[in-house]
Amino acid sequence: MTPLPGHGVPAGALVLLRRGDRASFTDQEELFARLFAARAGAAMSAARVFALQASITDTLMRELLPPTLEQLGGVEFAGRYRPARDGERIGGDFYDVHSAITAEGEESLAVLGDVCGKGLDAAVLTGKIRTTLRALLPMAGDHHRLLDLLNRTLGDNADARYVTLVLASARREGATVRLRVTCAGHPPPLIVRAGGRVEEADTQGSLIGVLPEIESVSADVTLAPGETCLLYTDGIVEAKGGPLGDAMFGEERLKQAVAECANMPADAVVERVQMLASQWIGRGTHDDMAVLAITAPRGQHLAAVGGHGRGRYTA
Repeated sequence: MTPLPGHGVPAGALVLLRRGDRASFTDQEELFARLFAARAGAAMSAARVFALQASITDTLMRELLPPTLEQLGGVEFAGRYRPARDGERIGGDFYDVHSAITAEGEESLAVLGDVCGKGLDAAVLTGKIRTTLRALLPMAGDHHRLLDLLNRTLGDNADARYVTLVLASARREGATVRLRVTCAGHPPPLIVRAGGRVEEADTQGSLIGVLPEIESVSADVTLAPGETCLLYTDGIVEAKGGPLGDAMFGEERLKQAVAECANMPADAVVERVQMLASQWIGRGTHDDMAVLAITAPRGQHLAAVGGHGRGRYTA
C-alpha cells in the first residue's frame, strides 16, 4: 500500500494485492509501485484542479454570453452573435434587452455595443459595461444622461479602451411600436418598412470612454406591424470576402439584405443577416459580429419572403 500524493492533500492510495501462494513484493517492485503512485497522484490532482477551473470558467462565461431574446412588453427582440475567433464563445461585441420603468411608463431598453479589441480582454470590459448599464437602468428614460454616466465610468478605466453603443427604448402603443434611438460613435440602425424601403435612423453621438464630455442626438421612430429596426456592429459591414476574398460586405449589401426581410419576424431577420455575412466571409478571418432586431409583431406573418401564410405566432 502506497499513498497517491497530490497538491498538499493525498489523492488516494494505491493498494496492490498478491495471492498467498506467491512470493512477497521485491524491493524493485515496491520502488516501481511508488513511482507509479507518484505520477498517478499528480495526474489525478491536476485533473481535479483543471475540473475546478473549468467549472469556474463556465460559471463566469455564462455571465458574458449574449442572452436569449424573446418578446418583451409586446415587442419582438432577436439577436445573433459570432466572435472573431470561431473557437471562442465571447468577444468585444454584445447586446442586451432590459425591462425599464421610465416617466412614460414601462418600456424595454435594447443595447448593442462594440468594445475596442477582441478576445478575452475585450470580453472582460464588455462584462463591466453590461453590469454598469444594468445598474443605470433607472436612468433609461434619459439616454444622454445614461451615456454620460457610462462615459465617466469608462473615463476612469486605466486600460484606455473605448466602446461604441446604440440604445433603443421600445414601447408598444396599440399595433405600433415607438422607439427612441441614440447612437454613441456607432453606425445608425436601419429601419425596414413594410414595403421593403430601408431608412437610417437619424441619430449620432460621440464615442464612450474617450472624451470627458459626450454629445448625442436621439431619433424617434414608429414601427408599423411587420416593420423592423436593425442594430448591428461594424463587423457585419466590414466583413471581407466575396468572389476574390478581399471585398467588404458593405452597407449597400446589408441594406439590400434587410430590404428582403420586410414583414419577417425578428428572429428570421437576424438569422438571414448573419447567414449572408457568414457566406460572404467563407473561411476568411473576420471581426466580432452582432445583430439585434426590434420588430413590431404582426397577427399573421409571411411564411417566406414574397409568400403568404396563415400561421400565427404569439404577440
